[in-house]
Amino acid sequence: MRGARRRLCSALLLAYGLFSLYAAYTVFLRPRRPAAPRPPHRDRRGPRDIDHVSMGNEEWNPWEADEKNEQIASQQRYENNVKMIKNARSHLEQTSLRVQIWGKAAIGLYLWQHIFEGHLEPADVTAPWREGSQKAGKTYFSFITGPSVVPGYFSVEAENVVLVLNGREKAKIAYATQWLHYAQTLIQTHKIQHVAVVLLGNEQCNNEWIQPYLKRHGGFVNLLFVTYDYALVNEEDIFQWPLGVATYRNFPVVEPSWSMLHDPRSYLCNFLGTVYKNSSRETLMEILKQDGLDKLCWIAAREQWQPQETNESFKNYQDALLQSDLTLSPVGINTECYRIYEACSYGSLPVIEDVMTPGDCGNSSMYHSAPLQLLKTMGAPFIFIKNWKELPAILEKEKKMSLQEKIQRRKKLIEWYQNFKAWMRQKFINTLENSFLPSDKG
Repeated sequence: MRGARRRLCSALLLAYGLFSLYAAYTVFLRPRRPAAPRPPHRDRRGPRDIDHVSMGNEEWNPWEADEKNEQIASQQRYENNVKMIKNARSHLEQTSLRVQIWGKAAIGLYLWQHIFEGHLEPADVTAPWREGSQKAGKTYFSFITGPSVVPGYFSVEAENVVLVLNGREKAKIAYATQWLHYAQTLIQTHKIQHVAVVLLGNEQCNNEWIQPYLKRHGGFVNLLFVTYDYALVNEEDIFQWPLGVATYRNFPVVEPSWSMLHDPRSYLCNFLGTVYKNSSRETLMEILKQDGLDKLCWIAAREQWQPQETNESFKNYQDALLQSDLTLSPVGINTECYRIYEACSYGSLPVIEDVMTPGDCGNSSMYHSAPLQLLKTMGAPFIFIKNWKELPAILEKEKKMSLQEKIQRRKKLIEWYQNFKAWMRQKFINTLENSFLPSDKG
């Protein structure tokens, strides 16, 4: 009797299980078919209910709205993932190198803001920490500068570093070597792999102190970009770098305007600077005074060099560049000076005293056109003179030039300067990538 009951219970349980499986299949898995057409019938409802009636003719699915929403969300997730993968792949293909630039000399601002045309945040030039970034070529560059950037107290965010240093005098060199020793420690502990240095060199080209740090002399610095006509420039691991504008005086990035190019200028020439005893600058001042040429030019001479400008003196200097057709550039401690690049920014043609200054500059194995071999190699459209006695003839010719001729000259000068900066930028990027990226050669 008990056995019969057990068999009956088992049969009922089996039937219930089969029914449950069939119900689940019907609701969730069976393909949906359109509902069979129903015979037409009279409907006494008004016109407002017609749409509701037509909806009722379709097979009703209580999960249909949720299913559609889930399909849409799933498709959206898929498309977003595909886009993210494509972007990541494109970024990996295009960006092969990450370089962090440590700007510990004012010349770093010329590199970043004038040559790279990069921006810095915050914009306040007195901020203790400023930074910026951009992608160029195959490289992602980040730049940091300011007094708060000190060894060991900032994040090293790339395996490749460009260190911008000032090596103009002993005190600056002592500070620069601290940074080099810090970079060397990072190399030794495998925190970074490559180091390049952009160096504001000594005006007499006495840069021997940097040589032991170069890789060719057993050091760790792969590349050196150095200002002035350094004799050891070889275009292999040592490259000449332009002095640029006086960023330590906050000389701005100048955007050419219509008036800068087309307006008549009030002065034939300008010279604002220090007149050293027994220098060619004294000769220049005498020549300007002899024939009253100083009345045609904006002249503001001083006997002692001033490292910092007042707001008034700086504005006067900018106005002189903007209001003069020519900017006179007599030699100082070195032939190359900031005023050359600053005059180009305002379309005032530099008239340069083309003579070598005392020291160890020139005699490069690569170039024989010193001084200013970098600018000459790039075809700078300047007026080069050997003696200031040539100036009266130049100014006489200047008086006879039409405004249209001067406009064309300004355009040519500003275009050349923009191309020069673009060329220096590309050369800098190519040099880093060729040196730092792994070679494809077996």
